[in-house]
Amino acid sequence: MKNEERRELTIGQLLKAAKELVLEKGCDAITMKDIMDQSGLTKGAIFHYVKSKDEIFAWVLQEKLEETNQHFLNEVRQKPATFEGPMQAIAQNLASMENSDDVTNKVLVYLLGKENNPAVAEVLQKFYEKALSLSLQWITAGQQHGVIPESVDPQKTSELFVLMSIGLRVRSTFSPPKADSYTAQDLSAFIAASLKA
Repeated sequence: MKNEERRELTIGQLLKAAKELVLEKGCDAITMKDIMDQSGLTKGAIFHYVKSKDEIFAWVLQEKLEETNQHFLNEVRQKPATFEGPMQAIAQNLASMENSDDVTNKVLVYLLGKENNPAVAEVLQKFYEKALSLSLQWITAGQQHGVIPESVDPQKTSELFVLMSIGLRVRSTFSPPKADSYTAQDLSAFIAASLKA
């Protein structure tokens, strides 16, 4: 097996194990031994790629962004001159942001509580920058295909959407949406309206 294949396989096992453990135990209670036991990987195999569970949690955040981006790109490839398909891909991701059992939400809030740790602060910064970058790319792609008006400021609009999505993720962990709460569906409608302006 090639090094890159081995790396992808190992990371996949670590991610799967970490996500299962987050749902079972919560982020705080998980140890590297738990991850080792759950993944079936040796200590050496794990520590060859990461130094801490926080690094694995960073991969969980990254994986979610990449997954959402892949859904968006698939929709753009299928229907490049439409707004609805790519917007549906984003809306599906937004729905998970309200779910208190969503692993990404749990991991994000856990890491936000450790922002004083320089390594965690760097992970959070990279997550935020990647989310901004992808959002900016999505808006720019829509403008290039003529489905989002040029009058939309891609930079500010993408930042607004990322800030709102992080807010939904954080709220999901301490307060489920009530009947009159601002929901992911509301955010999706707001985004769609903002981008069609």
